[in-house]
Amino acid sequence: MLLFELSILLLCIVVGARCGGIALGTVSGMGLLLFVLVLGMPPGNPPAVVLGMILAVITALSMMEAAGGLAYLVETAEKLLRRNPARITFLAPLVTYALIFAAGTQHVIYSLLPVIAEVSRKAGVRPERPMSMSVIAAQHGLVASPVSAATVALIAGLAQLDVSLIDIMMVTVPATLLGVSAGIISVLRKGSELADDPEYQQRLASGNVTAPQQQPPLAGIARRRAIGSCAVFLGAVAMVVLLGLLPGLRPTYELGMGSDAVSAQADMSQLIMIIMLAAGGIITLAFKASPAKAISGKLMSGGLVAIISILGVSWLGSSFFAANENTIVDGISAAINAYPWVFALGLFVLSILLFSQAATIVILMPVGVALGLPAHVLVGVYPAVNGNFFLPTYGTVLAAVSFDQTGTTRIGKYLLNHSFMLPGLVTTITATLAGLFLGKLLLA
Repeated sequence: MLLFELSILLLCIVVGARCGGIALGTVSGMGLLLFVLVLGMPPGNPPAVVLGMILAVITALSMMEAAGGLAYLVETAEKLLRRNPARITFLAPLVTYALIFAAGTQHVIYSLLPVIAEVSRKAGVRPERPMSMSVIAAQHGLVASPVSAATVALIAGLAQLDVSLIDIMMVTVPATLLGVSAGIISVLRKGSELADDPEYQQRLASGNVTAPQQQPPLAGIARRRAIGSCAVFLGAVAMVVLLGLLPGLRPTYELGMGSDAVSAQADMSQLIMIIMLAAGGIITLAFKASPAKAISGKLMSGGLVAIISILGVSWLGSSFFAANENTIVDGISAAINAYPWVFALGLFVLSILLFSQAATIVILMPVGVALGLPAHVLVGVYPAVNGNFFLPTYGTVLAAVSFDQTGTTRIGKYLLNHSFMLPGLVTTITATLAGLFLGKLLLA
Protein backbone atom coordinates (compact mmCIF):
# COMPACT_ATOMS: atom_id res chain seq x y z
CA MET A 1 0.00 0.00 0.00
CA LEU A 2 2.88 2.33 0.77
CA LEU A 3 4.26 2.03 -2.76
CA PHE A 4 0.82 2.65 -4.27
CA GLU A 5 0.36 5.80 -2.18
CA LEU A 6 3.90 6.94 -3.02
CA SER A 7 3.24 6.44 -6.73
CA ILE A 8 0.15 8.69 -6.46
CA LEU A 9 2.20 11.34 -4.68
CA LEU A 10 4.96 11.27 -7.30
CA LEU A 11 2.47 11.20 -10.18
CA CYS A 12 0.75 14.33 -8.86
CA ILE A 13 4.11 16.09 -8.50
CA VAL A 14 5.33 15.14 -11.97
CA VAL A 15 2.05 15.97 -13.75
CA GLY A 16 1.60 19.23 -11.83
CA ALA A 17 5.17 20.35 -12.45
CA ARG A 18 4.87 19.49 -16.16
CA CYS A 19 1.66 21.54 -16.50
CA GLY A 20 3.37 24.48 -14.77
CA GLY A 21 2.01 27.45 -12.84
CA ILE A 22 -0.50 26.72 -10.10
CA ALA A 23 -1.12 23.23 -11.51
CA LEU A 24 1.36 21.78 -9.02
CA GLY A 25 -1.03 22.84 -6.27
CA THR A 26 -4.29 21.98 -7.99
CA VAL A 27 -3.20 18.55 -9.23
CA SER A 28 -1.88 17.84 -5.72
CA GLY A 29 -5.36 18.73 -4.48
CA MET A 30 -6.72 15.91 -6.63
CA GLY A 31 -4.25 13.52 -5.01
CA LEU A 32 -5.23 14.78 -1.56
CA LEU A 33 -8.89 14.17 -2.37
CA LEU A 34 -8.04 10.60 -3.37
CA PHE A 35 -5.94 10.06 -0.23
CA VAL A 36 -8.58 11.31 2.21
CA LEU A 37 -11.95 10.40 0.69
CA VAL A 38 -11.09 7.19 -1.15
CA LEU A 39 -8.12 5.64 0.67
CA GLY A 40 -9.13 6.84 4.14
CA MET A 41 -5.76 8.42 4.91
CA PRO A 42 -5.42 11.25 7.47
CA PRO A 43 -5.70 14.72 5.89
CA GLY A 44 -2.45 15.99 7.36
CA ASN A 45 -1.96 19.69 7.98
CA PRO A 46 -1.68 22.61 5.55
CA PRO A 47 1.44 24.72 6.26
CA ALA A 48 -0.50 27.76 7.49
CA VAL A 49 2.43 29.52 9.18
CA VAL A 50 4.71 29.09 6.19
CA LEU A 51 2.05 30.36 3.80
CA GLY A 52 1.36 33.35 6.03
CA MET A 53 5.03 34.34 6.14
CA ILE A 54 5.47 33.93 2.39
CA LEU A 55 2.37 36.01 1.68
CA ALA A 56 3.54 38.79 4.02
CA VAL A 57 7.00 38.93 2.41
CA ILE A 58 5.54 38.86 -1.11
CA THR A 59 3.20 41.71 -0.14
CA ALA A 60 6.08 43.91 0.99
CA LEU A 61 8.09 43.03 -2.12
CA SER A 62 5.15 43.75 -4.41
CA MET A 63 4.62 47.17 -2.86
CA MET A 64 8.33 47.90 -3.32
CA GLU A 65 8.02 46.82 -6.97
CA ALA A 66 5.00 49.09 -7.43
CA ALA A 67 6.99 52.03 -6.00
CA GLY A 68 9.86 51.38 -8.44
CA GLY A 69 12.20 49.91 -5.86
CA LEU A 70 12.85 46.71 -7.78
CA ALA A 71 13.71 48.68 -10.92
CA TYR A 72 16.12 50.79 -8.86
CA LEU A 73 17.91 47.70 -7.51
CA VAL A 74 18.33 46.34 -11.03
CA GLU A 75 19.51 49.73 -12.30
CA THR A 76 22.17 49.88 -9.57
CA ALA A 77 23.40 46.37 -10.38
CA GLU A 78 23.47 47.22 -14.10
CA LYS A 79 25.69 50.25 -13.52
CA LEU A 80 28.22 48.16 -11.62
CA LEU A 81 28.39 45.55 -14.38
CA ARG A 82 28.78 48.10 -17.17
CA ARG A 83 31.67 49.79 -15.36
CA ASN A 84 33.67 46.54 -15.20
CA PRO A 85 33.00 44.62 -18.45
CA ALA A 86 36.28 42.67 -18.44
CA ARG A 87 35.45 41.21 -15.00
CA ILE A 88 31.93 40.22 -15.93
CA THR A 89 32.48 36.49 -15.25
CA PHE A 90 33.42 37.30 -11.64
CA LEU A 91 31.11 40.23 -11.02
CA ALA A 92 27.86 39.07 -12.64
CA PRO A 93 27.31 36.02 -10.35
CA LEU A 94 28.29 37.99 -7.23
CA VAL A 95 26.06 40.94 -8.13
CA THR A 96 23.21 38.55 -8.92
CA TYR A 97 23.73 36.74 -5.61
CA ALA A 98 23.65 40.03 -3.68
CA LEU A 99 20.58 41.25 -5.55
CA ILE A 100 18.60 38.05 -4.92
CA PHE A 101 19.82 37.94 -1.31
CA ALA A 102 18.42 41.42 -0.70
CA ALA A 103 15.20 40.97 -2.65
CA GLY A 104 14.36 37.42 -1.55
CA THR A 105 13.11 36.42 -5.00
CA GLN A 106 14.68 35.21 -8.24
CA HIS A 107 12.31 37.27 -10.40
CA VAL A 108 14.73 40.22 -10.51
CA ILE A 109 17.25 38.17 -12.50
CA TYR A 110 15.06 38.42 -15.61
CA SER A 111 15.90 42.14 -15.82
CA LEU A 112 19.61 41.51 -15.24
CA LEU A 113 20.24 38.67 -17.70
CA PRO A 114 20.01 40.81 -20.87
CA VAL A 115 22.54 43.23 -19.35
CA ILE A 116 24.95 40.39 -18.55
CA ALA A 117 24.62 39.03 -22.08
CA GLU A 118 25.20 42.43 -23.69
CA VAL A 119 28.15 43.46 -21.51
CA SER A 120 29.81 40.05 -22.00
CA ARG A 121 29.49 40.16 -25.78
CA LYS A 122 30.80 43.71 -26.06
CA ALA A 123 33.78 42.83 -23.82
CA GLY A 124 34.58 39.77 -25.97
CA VAL A 125 33.81 37.40 -23.07
CA ARG A 126 31.93 34.19 -23.83
CA PRO A 127 28.46 34.98 -22.38
CA GLU A 128 27.88 31.36 -21.38
CA ARG A 129 30.33 31.78 -18.51
CA PRO A 130 28.70 34.65 -16.57
CA MET A 131 25.18 33.81 -17.75
CA SER A 132 25.17 30.19 -16.59
CA MET A 133 26.89 31.00 -13.33
CA SER A 134 24.58 33.94 -12.59
CA VAL A 135 21.55 31.66 -12.85
CA ILE A 136 23.15 29.29 -10.34
CA ALA A 137 24.22 32.17 -8.07
CA ALA A 138 20.62 33.41 -8.05
CA GLN A 139 19.45 30.07 -6.67
CA HIS A 140 22.03 30.14 -3.89
CA GLY A 141 21.36 33.79 -3.10
CA LEU A 142 17.74 32.76 -2.65
CA VAL A 143 18.44 30.09 -0.04
CA ALA A 144 20.82 32.45 1.79
CA SER A 145 18.28 35.31 1.86
CA PRO A 146 16.62 35.83 5.25
CA VAL A 147 13.30 36.73 3.62
CA SER A 148 13.04 34.19 0.80
CA ALA A 149 10.15 31.72 0.82
CA ALA A 150 12.61 28.84 1.19
CA THR A 151 14.31 30.30 4.28
CA VAL A 152 10.95 31.23 5.78
CA ALA A 153 9.85 27.61 5.29
CA LEU A 154 13.07 26.36 6.88
CA ILE A 155 12.58 28.57 9.96
CA ALA A 156 9.07 27.18 10.43
CA GLY A 157 10.19 23.61 9.80
CA LEU A 158 12.97 23.75 12.39
CA ALA A 159 11.02 25.74 15.01
CA GLN A 160 10.78 22.81 17.43
CA LEU A 161 14.55 22.34 17.29
CA ASP A 162 15.07 25.90 18.57
CA VAL A 163 17.00 26.98 15.46
CA SER A 164 17.03 30.74 14.95
CA LEU A 165 17.33 32.75 11.75
CA ILE A 166 20.82 33.85 12.70
CA ASP A 167 21.85 30.19 13.21
CA ILE A 168 20.70 29.45 9.68
CA MET A 169 22.41 32.49 8.18
CA MET A 170 25.72 31.80 9.95
CA VAL A 171 25.87 28.55 8.01
CA THR A 172 24.12 29.26 4.72
CA VAL A 173 25.63 32.65 3.84
CA PRO A 174 29.32 31.61 3.97
CA ALA A 175 28.53 28.15 2.58
CA THR A 176 26.69 29.49 -0.46
CA LEU A 177 29.28 32.20 -1.07
CA LEU A 178 31.99 29.53 -1.02
CA GLY A 179 29.91 27.44 -3.42
CA VAL A 180 29.39 30.37 -5.79
CA SER A 181 33.13 31.11 -5.73
CA ALA A 182 33.88 27.50 -6.67
CA GLY A 183 31.26 27.68 -9.41
CA ILE A 184 32.84 30.83 -10.87
CA ILE A 185 36.22 29.10 -11.03
CA SER A 186 34.63 26.13 -12.80
CA VAL A 187 33.40 28.31 -15.71
CA LEU A 188 36.42 30.58 -16.16
CA ARG A 189 37.72 28.52 -19.11
CA LYS A 190 34.45 26.90 -20.14
CA GLY A 191 34.02 26.64 -23.93
CA SER A 192 36.00 28.35 -26.65
CA GLU A 193 36.61 32.08 -26.64
CA LEU A 194 33.76 34.10 -28.12
CA ALA A 195 35.77 35.15 -31.18
CA ASP A 196 36.43 31.47 -31.95
CA ASP A 197 32.90 30.15 -31.37
CA PRO A 198 31.44 28.91 -34.69
CA GLU A 199 27.81 29.37 -33.63
CA TYR A 200 28.42 33.02 -32.73
CA GLN A 201 30.33 33.68 -35.94
CA GLN A 202 27.48 32.21 -37.97
CA ARG A 203 24.89 34.36 -36.17
CA LEU A 204 27.09 37.43 -36.57
CA ALA A 205 27.46 36.85 -40.29
CA SER A 206 23.72 36.39 -40.75
CA GLY A 207 22.91 39.55 -38.79
CA ASN A 208 20.90 37.73 -36.11
CA VAL A 209 22.73 39.40 -33.21
CA THR A 210 21.25 42.71 -32.10
CA ALA A 211 21.90 44.85 -29.05
CA PRO A 212 19.09 44.80 -26.46
CA GLN A 213 17.43 48.10 -25.66
CA GLN A 214 18.58 49.78 -22.47
CA GLN A 215 15.89 50.91 -20.05
CA PRO A 216 15.91 54.65 -19.27
CA PRO A 217 17.10 55.39 -15.71
CA LEU A 218 14.65 56.46 -13.04
CA ALA A 219 14.58 60.22 -12.48
CA GLY A 220 12.93 62.88 -10.35
CA ILE A 221 10.17 61.94 -7.95
CA ALA A 222 9.99 58.38 -9.34
CA ARG A 223 13.64 57.84 -8.40
CA ARG A 224 13.13 59.26 -4.90
CA ARG A 225 10.15 57.02 -4.31
CA ALA A 226 12.06 53.99 -5.60
CA ILE A 227 15.03 54.66 -3.33
CA GLY A 228 12.73 55.25 -0.36
CA SER A 229 10.84 52.01 -0.93
CA CYS A 230 14.13 50.10 -1.13
CA ALA A 231 15.29 51.68 2.12
CA VAL A 232 12.06 50.68 3.89
CA PHE A 233 12.16 47.09 2.60
CA LEU A 234 15.86 46.59 3.35
CA GLY A 235 15.29 48.18 6.77
CA ALA A 236 12.57 45.60 7.39
CA VAL A 237 14.98 42.83 6.39
CA ALA A 238 17.58 44.26 8.79
CA MET A 239 14.99 44.33 11.58
CA VAL A 240 14.10 40.68 10.98
CA VAL A 241 17.79 39.72 11.13
CA LEU A 242 18.33 41.82 14.27
CA LEU A 243 15.41 40.20 16.10
CA GLY A 244 16.73 36.81 15.06
CA LEU A 245 20.20 37.70 16.31
CA LEU A 246 19.02 39.19 19.64
CA PRO A 247 16.00 37.27 20.99
CA GLY A 248 15.88 39.60 23.98
CA LEU A 249 14.56 42.36 21.71
CA ARG A 250 11.44 40.37 20.81
CA PRO A 251 8.33 41.71 22.56
CA THR A 252 6.77 39.84 25.48
CA TYR A 253 3.17 39.89 26.63
CA GLU A 254 0.94 38.28 29.24
CA LEU A 255 -1.93 35.87 28.70
CA GLY A 256 -4.60 35.53 31.36
CA MET A 257 -5.17 37.58 34.50
CA GLY A 258 -3.90 37.65 38.06
CA SER A 259 -2.27 34.48 39.32
CA ASP A 260 -3.18 32.68 36.12
CA ALA A 261 -1.21 35.13 33.97
CA VAL A 262 1.47 33.52 31.81
CA SER A 263 4.27 35.44 30.08
CA ALA A 264 4.91 34.68 26.42
CA GLN A 265 7.18 36.02 23.71
CA ALA A 266 6.33 36.65 20.07
CA ASP A 267 8.03 34.06 17.87
CA MET A 268 9.94 34.84 14.69
CA SER A 269 7.22 33.64 12.34
CA GLN A 270 4.78 36.14 13.83
CA LEU A 271 7.33 38.95 13.79
CA ILE A 272 8.30 38.32 10.15
CA MET A 273 4.65 38.62 9.12
CA ILE A 274 4.06 41.76 11.21
CA ILE A 275 7.24 43.52 10.04
CA MET A 276 6.71 42.73 6.36
CA LEU A 277 3.06 43.73 6.34
CA ALA A 278 3.98 46.97 8.10
CA ALA A 279 6.77 47.61 5.58
CA GLY A 280 4.26 47.20 2.78
CA GLY A 281 1.97 49.69 4.48
CA ILE A 282 4.74 52.26 4.95
CA ILE A 283 5.76 51.97 1.31
CA THR A 284 2.12 52.40 0.28
CA LEU A 285 1.55 55.57 2.28
CA ALA A 286 4.98 57.22 2.22
CA PHE A 287 5.98 56.48 -1.38
CA LYS A 288 2.63 56.38 -3.16
CA ALA A 289 2.90 52.74 -4.22
CA SER A 290 -0.26 51.67 -6.03
CA PRO A 291 -1.95 48.62 -4.44
CA ALA A 292 -3.56 47.83 -7.80
CA LYS A 293 -0.16 47.91 -9.50
CA ALA A 294 1.29 45.69 -6.78
CA ILE A 295 -1.47 43.10 -7.27
CA SER A 296 -0.89 43.00 -11.05
CA GLY A 297 2.93 42.96 -10.80
CA LYS A 298 5.25 40.06 -11.56
CA LEU A 299 6.22 39.48 -7.92
CA MET A 300 2.66 39.13 -6.66
CA SER A 301 1.79 36.85 -9.58
CA GLY A 302 4.83 34.67 -8.94
CA GLY A 303 4.20 34.71 -5.20
CA LEU A 304 0.61 33.53 -5.58
CA VAL A 305 1.76 30.69 -7.84
CA ALA A 306 4.26 29.66 -5.14
CA ILE A 307 1.63 29.86 -2.38
CA ILE A 308 -0.94 27.75 -4.24
CA SER A 309 1.72 25.22 -5.27
CA ILE A 310 3.08 24.92 -1.73
CA LEU A 311 -0.42 24.65 -0.27
CA GLY A 312 -1.32 21.72 -2.51
CA VAL A 313 1.90 19.76 -2.69
CA SER A 314 2.94 20.19 0.95
CA TRP A 315 -0.54 19.25 2.18
CA LEU A 316 -0.43 16.18 -0.04
CA GLY A 317 3.00 15.29 1.34
CA SER A 318 1.81 15.87 4.91
CA SER A 319 -1.09 13.45 4.39
CA PHE A 320 1.23 10.80 2.94
CA PHE A 321 3.74 11.20 5.77
CA ALA A 322 1.06 11.14 8.50
CA ALA A 323 -0.31 7.85 7.15
CA ASN A 324 3.11 6.20 6.81
CA GLU A 325 5.28 7.94 9.41
CA ASN A 326 6.35 4.84 11.32
CA THR A 327 7.19 2.87 8.18
CA ILE A 328 9.16 5.75 6.66
CA VAL A 329 11.08 6.60 9.83
CA ASP A 330 11.91 2.98 10.64
CA GLY A 331 12.89 2.22 7.05
CA ILE A 332 15.31 5.05 6.34
CA SER A 333 16.41 6.45 9.70
CA ALA A 334 19.46 4.21 10.02
CA ALA A 335 20.74 5.01 6.53
CA ILE A 336 20.21 8.76 6.86
CA ASN A 337 21.71 8.98 10.35
CA ALA A 338 24.78 7.10 9.11
CA TYR A 339 25.01 9.01 5.83
CA PRO A 340 23.49 12.54 6.06
CA TRP A 341 24.27 13.08 2.38
CA VAL A 342 21.35 10.72 1.61
CA PHE A 343 18.97 13.35 2.99
CA ALA A 344 20.81 16.03 1.01
CA LEU A 345 20.33 13.91 -2.12
CA GLY A 346 16.63 13.69 -1.32
CA LEU A 347 16.40 17.49 -1.15
CA PHE A 348 18.23 17.81 -4.46
CA VAL A 349 16.08 15.24 -6.30
CA LEU A 350 12.76 16.55 -4.98
CA SER A 351 13.70 20.12 -5.92
CA ILE A 352 14.28 18.89 -9.49
CA LEU A 353 10.74 17.53 -9.55
CA LEU A 354 9.05 20.47 -7.81
CA PHE A 355 11.03 23.39 -9.31
CA SER A 356 10.58 25.04 -5.91
CA GLN A 357 13.04 25.26 -3.03
CA ALA A 358 10.31 26.34 -0.61
CA ALA A 359 7.93 23.49 -1.49
CA THR A 360 10.78 20.99 -1.16
CA ILE A 361 11.66 22.30 2.30
CA VAL A 362 8.03 22.24 3.43
CA ILE A 363 7.71 18.57 2.42
CA LEU A 364 11.06 17.13 3.51
CA MET A 365 12.15 19.11 6.59
CA PRO A 366 9.40 17.62 8.80
CA VAL A 367 10.64 14.20 7.66
CA GLY A 368 14.19 15.13 8.67
CA VAL A 369 12.98 16.31 12.09
CA ALA A 370 10.93 13.12 12.57
CA LEU A 371 13.99 11.05 11.68
CA GLY A 372 15.85 12.70 14.54
CA LEU A 373 18.47 14.38 12.40
CA PRO A 374 20.29 17.05 14.44
CA ALA A 375 19.73 20.72 13.66
CA HIS A 376 23.27 21.24 12.40
CA VAL A 377 22.79 18.54 9.75
CA LEU A 378 19.41 19.87 8.60
CA VAL A 379 20.76 23.39 8.29
CA GLY A 380 23.97 22.14 6.70
CA VAL A 381 22.24 20.27 3.88
CA TYR A 382 19.91 23.18 3.11
CA PRO A 383 21.91 24.36 0.04
CA ALA A 384 21.29 20.95 -1.57
CA VAL A 385 17.74 22.12 -2.29
CA ASN A 386 19.06 23.93 -5.41
CA GLY A 387 18.41 21.25 -8.01
CA ASN A 388 16.27 23.45 -10.27
CA PHE A 389 19.03 23.72 -12.87
CA PHE A 390 19.38 19.97 -13.44
CA LEU A 391 16.64 19.74 -16.06
CA PRO A 392 16.89 22.70 -18.47
CA THR A 393 13.20 23.58 -18.11
CA TYR A 394 13.30 26.06 -15.22
CA GLY A 395 12.31 29.66 -15.96
CA THR A 396 15.66 31.31 -15.23
CA VAL A 397 17.52 28.65 -17.22
CA LEU A 398 15.32 29.13 -20.28
CA ALA A 399 15.54 32.92 -19.94
CA ALA A 400 19.35 32.83 -19.91
CA VAL A 401 19.38 30.69 -23.05
CA SER A 402 16.99 33.01 -24.87
CA PHE A 403 18.74 36.23 -23.83
CA ASP A 404 22.17 35.06 -25.02
CA GLN A 405 22.01 35.98 -28.71
CA THR A 406 25.48 34.56 -29.33
CA GLY A 407 24.18 31.01 -28.84
CA THR A 408 26.93 30.07 -26.37
CA THR A 409 24.47 29.51 -23.49
CA ARG A 410 22.63 26.47 -24.71
CA ILE A 411 20.70 23.30 -24.03
CA GLY A 412 22.74 20.37 -25.27
CA LYS A 413 21.76 17.77 -27.80
CA TYR A 414 21.39 15.16 -25.05
CA LEU A 415 19.28 17.44 -22.76
CA LEU A 416 21.49 17.14 -19.67
CA ASN A 417 24.71 18.38 -21.31
CA HIS A 418 23.58 21.99 -20.99
CA SER A 419 25.48 25.11 -19.96
CA PHE A 420 24.26 25.05 -16.35
CA MET A 421 25.19 21.48 -15.38
CA LEU A 422 28.88 22.01 -14.50
CA PRO A 423 28.52 25.25 -12.49
CA GLY A 424 25.32 23.97 -10.89
CA LEU A 425 26.83 20.71 -9.65
CA VAL A 426 30.10 22.35 -8.52
CA THR A 427 28.32 25.16 -6.67
CA THR A 428 25.67 23.00 -5.01
CA ILE A 429 28.03 20.21 -3.92
CA THR A 430 30.58 22.71 -2.59
CA ALA A 431 27.93 24.73 -0.73
CA THR A 432 26.38 21.60 0.80
CA LEU A 433 29.72 20.21 1.99
CA ALA A 434 30.66 23.61 3.38
CA GLY A 435 27.24 23.82 5.05
CA LEU A 436 27.67 20.45 6.73
CA PHE A 437 31.12 21.47 7.99
CA LEU A 438 29.99 24.90 9.23
CA GLY A 439 26.84 23.45 10.76
CA LYS A 440 28.83 20.97 12.81
CA LEU A 441 31.37 23.64 13.74
CA LEU A 442 28.86 26.34 14.75
CA LEU A 443 25.65 24.57 15.75
CA ALA A 444 26.54 21.10 17.05
